[in-house]
Amino acid sequence: MSRIGRMPVEIPAGVTVTIGEGNVVTVKGKLGELTESFSHRMKIAVENNQIIVSRPTDEKEDRSLHGLTRALIHNMVVGVTEGFSKKLEIVGVGYKVVKQGKTIQLYLGHSLVSTGLPQAKFCLTEGNGITFDVPDANTIIVKGIDKQLVGQTAAVIRGKRPPEPYHGKGVKYADEHIRRKAGKAGGKGK
Repeated sequence: MSRIGRMPVEIPAGVTVTIGEGNVVTVKGKLGELTESFSHRMKIAVENNQIIVSRPTDEKEDRSLHGLTRALIHNMVVGVTEGFSKKLEIVGVGYKVVKQGKTIQLYLGHSLVSTGLPQAKFCLTEGNGITFDVPDANTIIVKGIDKQLVGQTAAVIRGKRPPEPYHGKGVKYADEHIRRKAGKAGGKGK
């Protein structure tokens, strides 16, 4: 039996869970509401203030869906009660982030010196339950109730200028360690 799949998901106070036809699970909490449709093969039930996920057989497909379904439901419950966040750091001379209203602007190099235009920028607007917090010019905190959407948004921002291994410049996760490489060794050959 799946160690993760067989653990019940506790429903905290203030959270309501409804299971509709076709295994459509709706979770409402203080931060918002999430709805997700799960495989019809899984049996999802609410008993004694807990969500129980069980599988009908020990076939490979059922075993793989068992733990996944439970984990996704747990993420929904955590999302509507606490929310999720990803912290990104911007490293590099002239690299910065500016928040104006609900839009963030990232200045990540790519200066257009030959045309006389200012440094190129990348803009992203809050929406779909995603909010941005910019405590300083080199830090972005992506917040939301949907764990997958928070991670995807952070990955899109990081993908605009991934950290490079020689100087460490770019956008990186706060807990990410960049393996540094040595540059060219020495001067001209002897």
